[in-house]
Amino acid sequence: MPIFSCLRTPQLIPLALTLLLAGTEASGANSSRPKNVTITDCEASISQLRRCYEQPPALWPTPTIDEGVDYQELGSIPPPAKPDAREQKLRILGERLFFDPILSASEQLTCASCHHPDQRFADGRRTSNGHRFQEGTRNSPSLLNTGLRDTWFWDGRASSLAEQAIEPMLNPIEMAGTREGIESRLNNSEHYRAEFQEIFGDHAITLEHAGEALETWQGTLRSRSAPFDRFLRGNRDALSDQALLGLHLFRTRARCANCHMGPLLSDKKFHNIGLTYYGRKLEDLGRYNVTKKPADVGRFRTPSLRDIAATGPYMHTGNFPHLRGILAMYNAGAPRPKPKEHQLTDPLFPQTSVLLKPLNLEQHELDALESFLLSLTSGTANRRVVGIESKN
Repeated sequence: MPIFSCLRTPQLIPLALTLLLAGTEASGANSSRPKNVTITDCEASISQLRRCYEQPPALWPTPTIDEGVDYQELGSIPPPAKPDAREQKLRILGERLFFDPILSASEQLTCASCHHPDQRFADGRRTSNGHRFQEGTRNSPSLLNTGLRDTWFWDGRASSLAEQAIEPMLNPIEMAGTREGIESRLNNSEHYRAEFQEIFGDHAITLEHAGEALETWQGTLRSRSAPFDRFLRGNRDALSDQALLGLHLFRTRARCANCHMGPLLSDKKFHNIGLTYYGRKLEDLGRYNVTKKPADVGRFRTPSLRDIAATGPYMHTGNFPHLRGILAMYNAGAPRPKPKEHQLTDPLFPQTSVLLKPLNLEQHELDALESFLLSLTSGTANRRVVGIESKN
């Protein structure tokens, strides 16, 4: 039975929400949540569901979380720490370097070539073009909130933001620079020599100095306030009824919160969602390329859902231009490649995460999820998502 029947059939709301909430309460919940947090006080109507979510997040209905998942409740993005005098100078220097083509071999490309400020520090392309128009193999993710991560790149191969900043400079497909070339150009700049010496006290500029400056500035990049943030701050009209239902589904029956949690809406871990393309043209072994552990084949970092409405296309391949395609994929339980006869004993054959299961959500429920996802992006209006059923 459709939950709330697209919010248009009031007589069905009580039974539908009762069934949803009862199923949620019976599912696996994180034992670390306060024992007094239950969903029994959420009456079977959209108004009662709204009252339930008007409480502090710690008192929201218990999420549907699988055993072994260390859940962190959704929340607001913390602001950057107040800088001291040296860090403030580093931030200014890092911002200047981010937009300066001096870091590329051709002196035509900048960090902003793949991370545009007006596109939430992504670039809106499936994969980006770099040196001599060479095309990369992975989608350029947004740099917003990047300072809040623990690892960087889709496969987590960088352990610091400075390391992440340096690698594209030296990548032959991206900026195609060399350590010697970059350091020579920076040291030949009278302005940069004076600025670096004031901050670092060294006479010679190194690539590591540039990486630290870029790290310091990029670490300040944050998402702007979105409707969901305003809802968390007490503006209860910031989420429409549809988006509120989407929030509830996101945390419960849609199972999204098993991987998308906390302020970033990401567990910062790596999962195989069935998009390895093993043995095919687009094959990418993901985290395995870093760890060489067979269990990591096809695992990629869980992306943040912050600003998701403005940072498509999606996934490491960039092959998903619309949110609806992603929702449809997860609703079906995600791809589960089956090995061919010659792959039956292949230790590297990828295994899709057990966290992904068929959801059997109906069209209006997918609409509600999409409406909630839109609320995670600044500049989006509090409006209904019109689904396929509603258009016909």
